[in-house]
Amino acid sequence: MSNILKKYSSSPKTFVLETENNYNKDDIVKYTTRYGKEIELIIYKLVKSNEDKNYYSYIRSDGKNRKSILESRIEKRKNWAKSNEIKSNQYWKASKEGADFLSLGEPIKIGHHSEKRHRALIERNAKRMDKSVEYSKIAENHECTASNIEDKLQNELPIDYPDCIFEVSEVLNQAKELHLFYKKNPDKREHSFSLSYAKKKVNDLERRLKIANNLWLLQ
Repeated sequence: MSNILKKYSSSPKTFVLETENNYNKDDIVKYTTRYGKEIELIIYKLVKSNEDKNYYSYIRSDGKNRKSILESRIEKRKNWAKSNEIKSNQYWKASKEGADFLSLGEPIKIGHHSEKRHRALIERNAKRMDKSVEYSKIAENHECTASNIEDKLQNELPIDYPDCIFEVSEVLNQAKELHLFYKKNPDKREHSFSLSYAKKKVNDLERRLKIANNLWLLQ
């Protein structure tokens, strides 16, 4: 029977390898996606067995997981933002061509031999400034997208890799401290639902940690 991936939990979305074979930790197995791409998986732990099927947690041999994918997207967006900001600054500096002359406020002398050069200078600088603004807006959009992905990563808190246990535990401890703070200091609550929201956060993280332990905690 081919190795296939089965959803282990919906929230957060995690998968395990379903197989009839018996594997040990660090065994390398192959999985073929529905698009025909073959991926190597490193067996981590037997999560459960049902009848003649085994379910294993795994790590992709290429190191990709939900966290690394989001972090890669953040890095790309920030690099794009930086690149476009550099271009924006270059065009802004170029738009200062003839600044000393233009600062004098000299009117265009109609019919004078300098008219054509004067108009061309103004037009070049105007186009350069437009480009500067254009690239600045592109950079701003990439920064905004990077920030949104960072928020998504923080809120999503993926658990498809072993080290997630420590990360979830840390966030859970922070959530417990906030819940206890609100419980002891009613006047510090931001609104009437602060305490219940804090408790819900603790419950969600405890459930997430339980799933993470099932997947990655070695006995």
